Amino acid sequence: MKTYILSIAVMLCANTAHLFSQEHLLVNAYNRASFSLNGEWKYIVDPYETGFYSFHSVQYDKSDYPGVAAYYTNSKPKTKSDLIEYDFDLSDSIRVPGDWNSQKEKLFYYEGTVWYKKSFGYAKTQITNRVFVYFDAVNYQADVYLNGRKLGVHIGGFTPFNFEVTDLLKAKDNFLIVKVDNNRKREGIPALNTDWWNYGGITRDVKLIETPAQIIQDYSIQLDPNNTSRLRGFVKLNGSKVRETTVRINILELALNKDIVTDTSGFAHVQFAVHKIKYWSNNNPHLYAVSLRTPEDEIVDHIGFRSIKASGENILLNGKKIYLEGICIHEENAIRGGRAYSFEDAQQLLTWAKELGCNYVRLAHYPHNEHMVRLADKMGILVWEENPVYWTILFENEATYQNAENQLTEVITRDKNRASVIIWSMANETPLSKARNRFLSRLAAKTRQLDPTRLISAALLQNNFNGNSNIKTIDDPMADVVDVISFNQYLGWYDGLPKNCRDVTWKFLQNKPVLMSEFGGSAKQGFHADSLTRFSEEYQEYLYRETLEMIKRIPQLQGFSPWILVDFRSPRRNLPGMQDGWNRKGLISSDGVKKKAYYVLKNYYDELSFKK
Repeated sequence: MKTYILSIAVMLCANTAHLFSQEHLLVNAYNRASFSLNGEWKYIVDPYETGFYSFHSVQYDKSDYPGVAAYYTNSKPKTKSDLIEYDFDLSDSIRVPGDWNSQKEKLFYYEGTVWYKKSFGYAKTQITNRVFVYFDAVNYQADVYLNGRKLGVHIGGFTPFNFEVTDLLKAKDNFLIVKVDNNRKREGIPALNTDWWNYGGITRDVKLIETPAQIIQDYSIQLDPNNTSRLRGFVKLNGSKVRETTVRINILELALNKDIVTDTSGFAHVQFAVHKIKYWSNNNPHLYAVSLRTPEDEIVDHIGFRSIKASGENILLNGKKIYLEGICIHEENAIRGGRAYSFEDAQQLLTWAKELGCNYVRLAHYPHNEHMVRLADKMGILVWEENPVYWTILFENEATYQNAENQLTEVITRDKNRASVIIWSMANETPLSKARNRFLSRLAAKTRQLDPTRLISAALLQNNFNGNSNIKTIDDPMADVVDVISFNQYLGWYDGLPKNCRDVTWKFLQNKPVLMSEFGGSAKQGFHADSLTRFSEEYQEYLYRETLEMIKRIPQLQGFSPWILVDFRSPRRNLPGMQDGWNRKGLISSDGVKKKAYYVLKNYYDELSFKK
């Protein structure tokens, strides 16, 4: 395999650095031509990891000679006496992208190791080209092998990674093998305890991407937050000849056609004045075709330019106050079943949100597919993106922190050019401690270093003010760290009855915008009773009416995102006849039917729009 110099790429300001590792050599790959490896893959379920460890627990790919027992060798008997106790070609098939839980009934509750194998032929179009194998996501740990050679390991179930395979590919009979392990880990991000399904598998697209020898590895072109008549950012090249290379940046609609020259490491700052720019907004989600071209490579992206700021208790989009009318979304296709992964899945979820009247979505509780944020760009929907630091994490563990920082860095790297993304969330409902406060504060500082153009938040927990249960506040040191104070509350569901909303007032000590990042209650679609019967549509409807009246009285509130758009699977929800393994807090049922509370919220958002 060819070796290329890995150099430091400055993200958005001169003193900000991000080292590209082997699994992130190719960034901004969405618009590049590719050869799909989606489709049917062979798989072997391996709960004892027989294909990875010897019976004395020696890891095969770290030993001198792994032998035929290692599944990634894809070995075949050469004689009738040879003993090989696996065979991918005789094994069952599974669809990629997709999770194994929803595809195979016998794997519905399975958590552990599954080996995937794809056989393919490939012919490069030019002898000088480089080729990368690119995974949009694998949950949770992926050990990747091509033709028996280990490419590397990626940890984290919701962000992309890639490896260069230029000199390993053959014209035919290639075999790509991925060991996928979705075991929940105490030291993981997320950890052992979540309220969503732990879908295992190669859950997003897999493709081969061919590039020139010299590539535009990464770039950022954004509106300068301090000067809205100027674009700023960077371009980073990778390859054997990147020194003092001319990069032409063209935005035809803005009559911008500029050349910049990279330094000795292949890096160059971008800073241009622009005139008569159409700012991206909900009502006018204007995207500019931006071309970046070198003598060897070209990328065309569609980027919107807008500013987002917190000013006192207000959120300002392009200098104007905006109220966020939102909803929370899990990345799940409830109708088909399983993890959502396709463009059509994203389109369905965001169309439902748009029909509800939303100008904003909270993508919980992990980075969603890139289709979601790119569609949000086109549809004019603002986005909250979240790192999967959820509930109880090993906040004292430095390796756990590095895992969280890496996953956050990966999603920021992927989505930094998306106008729709306005908030990076550090965590959800984490318990207070000194270790936790240091952990989240470090994440916030890293985020500001990587991207100073967006807002930072975290879904915090509300408390009683001075012991008074009728006065709620956010008594959390993170409220001083974030740009936007966000909190989850479940008055009327986990805390009393919906009528209790009438007695509660709210008090905030910081002069910052406030968002209610969650509220809600469960209802089984089609179950009707009086408004005090739990799990009835009438109870959920009653809860929404009372909460929306309370929302009108909350000071500093600049928006909210009820929990949640659609029912989703959760192994924590086991009440027979009502939950049956589903979290029923959705406004839309698991078969796509809108509940009564959906129309309560829609009417509320319609009234807000009418008053504007």
